[in-house]
Amino acid sequence: MLYLVLGVAMKLKSKTYFIAGTDTDAGKTLSACGLLRRADKEGLRTLAVKPVAAGAVEVDGKLRNDDALNLSAAINQPLSYEQLNPVVFAPPIAPHIAAAKENRRITASQLAGYCRGVMMRPADMVLVEGAGGWRVPLSGRETMADLAVALQAPVILVVGLKLGCINHALLTVEAIQRDGLVLAGWIANQIDAHMSHAAENIDTLTQLIPAPCLGVVPFLDDVEGGRDASAFLNLSTLRV
Repeated sequence: MLYLVLGVAMKLKSKTYFIAGTDTDAGKTLSACGLLRRADKEGLRTLAVKPVAAGAVEVDGKLRNDDALNLSAAINQPLSYEQLNPVVFAPPIAPHIAAAKENRRITASQLAGYCRGVMMRPADMVLVEGAGGWRVPLSGRETMADLAVALQAPVILVVGLKLGCINHALLTVEAIQRDGLVLAGWIANQIDAHMSHAAENIDTLTQLIPAPCLGVVPFLDDVEGGRDASAFLNLSTLRV
């Protein structure tokens, strides 16, 4: 799993990374797609999984989620939609509530099985994108964190820069560490175009988060044009 940075061969120690966010709409998909496109530019074979998604529209009789479609467009290895997003619900609500409304049951082991099927395919980098924040429930007994623990993949945390983000980020970092997982890096994603003292917040996060910052993504409002964060991200700083 080699890639080039400034002409120097580098190696990813881990093949799979779990993409977590400080909250819903922190920018997990934007950041994940940026990382995938960055990896593609460095010559890496890429795949991604969005094991569960809530919020979809029907296309040709099948539910399709925008985040999953964006991930599908960002990877460079063939993968069917059903493999990339095996569990999808129409309403944009918490996964455990959506599942209950359809009398379905989601388990971390079930989702981990779907992920491992993709992780076994030929690739240099596989990104598994969670839903919502770290403790979003999958059921009355399990959360998204249980999936990350089952996969034992290093975590990349996406911090949505807005008022209150420092508290959200540090609590999430504590939870990741408490669950015994490695924080491989974090991304600062400016979701509030008018955030006051954004630079100072980033400096504070850099000092307090015990992992490298992979990049600072500015506010990108070109939704229809296919927002690309890859130019702002650096794979070489990944801890593992």
